Amino acid sequence: MSRIGKMPVALPTGVTVDIADGNVVTVKGPKGTLSQILHPDMTIGREGGTLTVSRPSDEKEHRALHGLTRTLLNNMVVGVSQGYVKELEVVGVGYRVQKQGKELVLNVGYSHQVVVPEIEGISIEVPTPNRIVISCADKQKLGQFAAEVRGKRPPMTYKGKGIRYLGEVVRLKEGKTGAKKK
Repeated sequence: MSRIGKMPVALPTGVTVDIADGNVVTVKGPKGTLSQILHPDMTIGREGGTLTVSRPSDEKEHRALHGLTRTLLNNMVVGVSQGYVKELEVVGVGYRVQKQGKELVLNVGYSHQVVVPEIEGISIEVPTPNRIVISCADKQKLGQFAAEVRGKRPPMTYKGKGIRYLGEVVRLKEGKTGAKKK
């Protein structure tokens, strides 16, 4: 039995779950609404204030899908109740970010400004010129958007400047050493 898959998903107050035909799950909460089609072999049950996931057999594919389905359900419930946040930091002399309307403007060492539009469901804040706070109810969408922003100027391996996740450790390479004398 999957240790993750057999754990129930607790529903906080203010969160409603609708399970439509097949396994179309819609979760509504104070932070928004998320909907996802889950694998039809998995059985999703509701018992009071919890959701449970069960699998039809002990085959390898069903064992793998058991924990995945439970984790996807839990991510949806946490997303609509609390939301997810990723923070990025901009490191480098002259590197800075600012928000202009619904766009994130990056000055990260190019000859031009890089403009990243804010997409639906994601909110961007810039508390300081070198910090970006991205929040969203959908964990997958948040991670993808944060990776795209980081990809505009990933950390350089020799100097360490660029856009990185808050707390990310960038291992720096040593660089060239001069010609050795004999």
